[in-house]
Amino acid sequence: MKRPKLRKGSKRLTCHKRYKIQRKVREHKRKLRKEAKKRGNKKPRKDPGVPSAAPFKEEVLREAEQRKQRSPVKACLVSLFGSVLLTCLLGEMALLEELKQKQKLARQKEFEKKRKLEAKKDATKPKKEPEGKESTVKLKTKSSKQLDKNSAKSFCRELKKVIEASDIVLEVLDARDPLGCRCPQIEQIITKSGEKKKLVLVLNKIDLVPRENLEQWLCYLKNELPAVAFKSSMQLQDRSTEKLTKKRRHKDMSVSNMCFGKECLLKLLRKHCKTQEKAIKVGVIGFPNVGKSSIINSLKEARVCNVGPLRGVTKCMQTVHIDKQIVILDSPSIVVSPSNSTLALALRSLTDVGESRNLLDAVNAVLKHCSKQHVMLCYNIPDFRNSLEFLTLLAQKRGMLKKGGVPDTEGAAKLLLYDLTGAKISYHSRPPMSQNLSSHLTKETVAEMQKGFNSEELEKDNMNTINAVKYPNLASSLLFQFSGMTNGATEETALEEEMSEQDDLETSENENDVANDQESAKEEAAGEEENNIQVDNKTSNQKTKVKDTTLKRQLAGGDPNTLSFNLDKTVDEDDSYDFNIDYA
Repeated sequence: MKRPKLRKGSKRLTCHKRYKIQRKVREHKRKLRKEAKKRGNKKPRKDPGVPSAAPFKEEVLREAEQRKQRSPVKACLVSLFGSVLLTCLLGEMALLEELKQKQKLARQKEFEKKRKLEAKKDATKPKKEPEGKESTVKLKTKSSKQLDKNSAKSFCRELKKVIEASDIVLEVLDARDPLGCRCPQIEQIITKSGEKKKLVLVLNKIDLVPRENLEQWLCYLKNELPAVAFKSSMQLQDRSTEKLTKKRRHKDMSVSNMCFGKECLLKLLRKHCKTQEKAIKVGVIGFPNVGKSSIINSLKEARVCNVGPLRGVTKCMQTVHIDKQIVILDSPSIVVSPSNSTLALALRSLTDVGESRNLLDAVNAVLKHCSKQHVMLCYNIPDFRNSLEFLTLLAQKRGMLKKGGVPDTEGAAKLLLYDLTGAKISYHSRPPMSQNLSSHLTKETVAEMQKGFNSEELEKDNMNTINAVKYPNLASSLLFQFSGMTNGATEETALEEEMSEQDDLETSENENDVANDQESAKEEAAGEEENNIQVDNKTSNQKTKVKDTTLKRQLAGGDPNTLSFNLDKTVDEDDSYDFNIDYA
């Protein structure tokens, strides 16, 4: 039986599919035309040809074919100069090419002669390979240091540039720890500089602190330097996306994402500008994650500077024009000197703490400076005995687990430090009980810094900002105990010396630890040997006693049960074999 022929599939398409294909083809051709237009490649015009009514049509076509057969350059030259001049031009071109080749050969010969002479001189001179190598290594290291923008030295250089160029310096402080965010070294440089520079303190992140605590800190700081309460806006967009989402942003902008204290700060700067009668430059300085770039963005009402939760996002000086009279200079973070405490290094250093041992020390220092009950309530964690247990509980709570369900303690420690430096946890520190001036400030310097600023108006503006912001409750905020101001490294040489001293201390500590470990290991080994000897003597004495008792019973003619195996005996006693006895 023949197989029935299969009908071929129809090539007809639905109208929807056909129109879609046609539209795609049109779009593709339009795209190609646009790209060609950008490149400047226009379509060559079509040759209209010779009309049939034109006279001498055949002769014209014949001449066109002859022109095509010739080279295009020759045809142009013929049309321009004629056949007589063509031969002269071609001859001159050939002569020029010969001259070029001769000059090239002469240059090559001179280069070879110079190379041979240099090789002879190097052979006669004494060799100094190691010095040359060292010099090249030094040059490479210098160039790498110059290019490295993440190093602490480059941060110090850029910070110096900002301080030298600015007329007013805004030192940004975290309202949760204002005293810990102050750097006495940099304040001393600004106050003791020959130029009349003003230093103003800006208390940022006031929405993370209870109202009573904020008022106490403002009363404490205004006696030393002019202080401004500020709350920067967090949800600011780039200029490119600002136009597209302008209407939506005005609708969705909530009170928590608004900026407070902007009018007060701009008013203060403009009044100083009027007294100076010129445009002023305002430098913004501070420790990492204090909110320097976010303050500039909120003053400009656009995301001009890069902002992020990581430390050291700003790496060089950046100028931002707010208006014709005020120019703000964004600076990298202040470098923390290694001589500070572990708590200050954990919260204020540029880079995150890398090693697991340093992380544990940092977390231990943080937990020592705050109450355990507040931490348990904040993270919803049960009671813990030490920092390691706290990190394990936190990792389990947040689902931070490694392979096999092992809790990631390092990740939990980094999370705690991010929460403290960021804006997730609301904690506060109390100001000192006694109102004494800092060691780097005097009454004369304080009077000079407060000159030109109206303190009563500043207080009124600060009260307006304080009344507008929503604050957390005193019970829900963590109470933190801070040690004091953090020292900053201003000069590169001082930073190098401190780093070398710290490295020497670490190496000496490591050597001492190694020596102590070796001594403890030796003591443990000696103790184990003594214990083993005592155990062996005890077992041997027990065996001899058992053997003596069994022999006595056998000789005395005791019960037959005495000769049978005892189940209470150990395996060593049953299977022991004495090699001193010679069995016949």
